[in-house]
This record gives sequence, structure tokens and C-alpha cells, in this order.
Amino acid sequence: MADYQVRYQTISVGSTDYLIRSLLDSQQFDDPLGEAAGLGISSASWSLFGQVWPSARVLAGVMDSYALAGKRILEIGAGLGLASLVVHRRQGDMTASDCHPLSRVFLKENLLLNHLGPLKYEDGNWAGTNPGLGKFDLIIGSDLLYERDQPAVLAAFIERHAAVGAEVLIVDPNRSNRPAFRRAMAGQGYLYSESSADCTFADGEAYKGHFLRFRRVDRGGDTDMAGSAILA
Repeated sequence: MADYQVRYQTISVGSTDYLIRSLLDSQQFDDPLGEAAGLGISSASWSLFGQVWPSARVLAGVMDSYALAGKRILEIGAGLGLASLVVHRRQGDMTASDCHPLSRVFLKENLLLNHLGPLKYEDGNWAGTNPGLGKFDLIIGSDLLYERDQPAVLAAFIERHAAVGAEVLIVDPNRSNRPAFRRAMAGQGYLYSESSADCTFADGEAYKGHFLRFRRVDRGGDTDMAGSAILA
């Protein structure tokens, strides 16, 4: 039996309500086999995957009306995968990824709770090669830059999995590592733009942050795409 507590919350995205199973709070922890520790996930950061963070809500809102046709889409650091659920409901070609060993478990449950069919999922270790992941036309993520070493590692991961001409959209709550990430992406040859993501949610909670947008310069790279595991 899992040694953590959960809660169920309804998150409204556009005109649709999503029932989301999440950790009860940020104090939860359960890693009896050391799986998370083996992936470099400390006890202090173990619970981060299992929260519906404000940046994830902003990203999900954008995905509710984003142009998806013809795009293979990857959410990195998906956690509970709210944005992935939104794209999946819209019948986008969606793959969710995270390195946390329980992200797959929670995402599968959230698919069932929202009466959604199978969703592609891949374990995504930013520092690894991830050979089964393939390449994508649109890469999305939210609140990914909270550690000092993440900008360079994340930029390299994105470069490995971006198709020629790929778009990258990151929602960032004004983390101090944002400039370092921008420089790392520029070093990979990406064009960059930034705009305000400030908003107020329907429940009155205010959000302050930025949309970070990048586009990969066409350098004639390989656009072959590999398959992914399916969450049913």
C-alpha cells in the first residue's frame, strides 16, 4: 500500500472541467525502493511532481486553443500532465514525459477520471539519451527552471528531441534561471521571444510569469520519429 495521501480537485480549463488526482500536499513522500533517489530526486523535491502548479494551469489554458494540426507534441516535466490531458482531449498527437517514477501512475489515473483514452507516455530523463522518445514539432513545459544546473541540461534535451523547425513553449513564473536558459537555447541555435503570462484564474488567484517561446533554426537535421509507450 502506498504511503502517501492524495486528494481530488476540479481544475477548469476553458469550458471543460478536469478531475485531477494529486498529492494531498507538498509534505508527502514514499520511495521505499529508492527509485526516485536513484534518479537524483531528493526527499525535498519528491512531491513536486504531484501538485497542480499555477504555471501548469496557465500552460493548460494556452493548449486549450493552440493550433495542434499536423504537430507531434511533447510535454516535458509533465508531472500530473494537465496540459497533456487538454491536448489529448482535443485529439492532438500528444506524448507526456517525466522522470518521476509516479508520474506515469498518476497520469494513468487522471486519464481514467476524465474518461480519456490511451495517451503516449515516455520516461524523460533530461541528462539521458532517451532513445525511444523521438523528435517533436512542439515541445511544451511549465515551471521547469527551479535548479541552477537545469538550463543547460534542459536546452540540450530539447535540442535532442526537437524536429526541424520545432516550436518550444515554456511557461515560467519568473524564475531567476530564465536568462541562463535563454542563453543556453541561443547556443543551440534557437530564435527567442518572451511575453507576459500575467493573469488571474477563475478562482481569483493571481499569476505572474512569462511565456518563453523558441523556434529551432532549420539546419537540415534528421526528422525521424520513434514510438512511445501507451498509457491506457
